[in-house]
Amino acid sequence: MRVAFLSDIHGNAVALEAVLADIQSKNVDRIVVLGDIAYRGPEPKRSVEMVKNLNTEVIKGNADEWTVRGVREGEVPAPMLEMMNREREWAVQRLDQSDLDYLKELPAELTFNLTDAVRVHAFHATPESLFEVVMPDQPANLLQDKLMKQENSSLYVYAHIHLPYVRYLNGKCLVNIGSVGLPFDGMPKASYALVEAAEDRYSVTIERVPYDLERVVSQYNDGNYPNLETMARVIRQAVSPFTHASESPVSDASFLRGGKGPKY
Repeated sequence: MRVAFLSDIHGNAVALEAVLADIQSKNVDRIVVLGDIAYRGPEPKRSVEMVKNLNTEVIKGNADEWTVRGVREGEVPAPMLEMMNREREWAVQRLDQSDLDYLKELPAELTFNLTDAVRVHAFHATPESLFEVVMPDQPANLLQDKLMKQENSSLYVYAHIHLPYVRYLNGKCLVNIGSVGLPFDGMPKASYALVEAAEDRYSVTIERVPYDLERVVSQYNDGNYPNLETMARVIRQAVSPFTHASESPVSDASFLRGGKGPKY
């Protein structure tokens, strides 16, 4: 079985189109979406519709929760709260009630078998939280405690941090699939994970897909997006919106580590 895991589209339907075309070329049996569909991109409505049309398993991310009920005090740095809610209002104005209901009712996690011997546990941030940030450079025992709780699984797949990686711990595999719409690792290409399993064997690859960055920047501009300058930099440079222009793509990692962190 060959499964594509994708997440963190963030309203970037152009990137999602490129990823789905790439997935189709690889004869994938199944697609799984790990949340963060609409918020903070120029095409929230089309992104939701494209995910719905996949007719596949989709779980909720923190940005889906924010789209439904807003960003609350304490969830992001205080100076950014007002702007992030303005961005949320911009997105909601382009969605209808059925879209909001769809996002609200998404489940928080997913468990299934790739084969009789290979079981997957998938979630957005951690099995217990949509918001908690767990970075790839954390000690092995912390990664296991936070992300690898389900003992009968052999493959753990999450998203949220926009930094893809694959790591093997105690005979099991931990995967972050990165972001389709807003990668933060300095490579401005959409990211997703491809998992192939047969009997008791499996392989994991991180796929990177180019797309038209300037088309997306133009969409932000044409839509009078309320945080245009920041989001144009995020798209072009593949950096976090919380990273200053002079910093490296992951220079804000220490801030992200502190609990919930300023993630979307």
